[in-house]
Amino acid sequence: MSALSRGLISRFDQLFSVATKTSSPTSTPAHALSYLCRRFSTEPLIDGSQIHDQSLRVIEPKPGVMTHNSKRTGIIALKCGMTALWDKWGKRVPISILFVDDNIVTQVKTIEKEGHFALQIGYGHKKAKHLTKPEVGHFRAQDVPLKRKLREFPVTEDALLPVGTSISVRHFVPGQFVDIAGITKGKGFQGGMKRHGFKGMPASHGASLSHRSIGSTGQRDAPGKVFKGKKMPGRMGGVQRTVKNVWVYKIDPARNLMWVRGQVPGAVGNFVFIKDAFCKKPDTSSLPFPTYFSTEDEETLEPLIADHGDIDPFMVAD
Repeated sequence: MSALSRGLISRFDQLFSVATKTSSPTSTPAHALSYLCRRFSTEPLIDGSQIHDQSLRVIEPKPGVMTHNSKRTGIIALKCGMTALWDKWGKRVPISILFVDDNIVTQVKTIEKEGHFALQIGYGHKKAKHLTKPEVGHFRAQDVPLKRKLREFPVTEDALLPVGTSISVRHFVPGQFVDIAGITKGKGFQGGMKRHGFKGMPASHGASLSHRSIGSTGQRDAPGKVFKGKKMPGRMGGVQRTVKNVWVYKIDPARNLMWVRGQVPGAVGNFVFIKDAFCKKPDTSSLPFPTYFSTEDEETLEPLIADHGDIDPFMVAD
């Protein structure tokens, strides 16, 4: 397929999907359609008559009502380490600790300008001398502090937040399920036994210097080759993976820490990206939408722990 065909397909896909990103197909904004129609035109804009005079979108940081079709933004966290608890059967349960350091909205992408709804989230702080000039210019154009890590999260129109909105660890609630993505540990070049779990060759009876070999990989005259995609030794790890349906056990708003049950991809000190679970969707009435807004008269921030019922599953039975 040529590059021209791929470009036309992507533009038609945006044209047909623009109605699904708004409230209804009949209420598609004219400026959104004009944006997509201008993408099909090869003639440059000569004057301003072709641009519709549309007022800027006003985004207010106020609580809203979440529906089943709403999609909230995610956050960026740092993997701090691992700990463990014990359930009532005496089984060790791994717990990952995540640090959410000063997440703010650094850019708002709308369908009028970029063709889709998304929020760019910034994490932490960084000096200007450690950033490139385009990165510094991006932060100064948005009038936000210099951030250490950026990540874009697609959202729905009702979940947009203005630039500069702070997102804390209370964006999530204990007891809900989340999806966590991150870069796995790089293990370098590994053999078939470690990379794919192969059994290996016999340890005796003439198997000389081939105990960890993967064995034969090809066939006879037909087809007389090794098929593409054959599991073989090679680079292992260092790729992005998503762990789904991770249970949020505890959050500490005072220190912006989050405890989740299970293992999180990546080594200690790596960035992870957390968002609401896609499969085990949380209760919309229990989540702060579009995010949690703190108040000035808020009391001491005590740690919040998920409700386990009458019996705590992390305590050893007597």
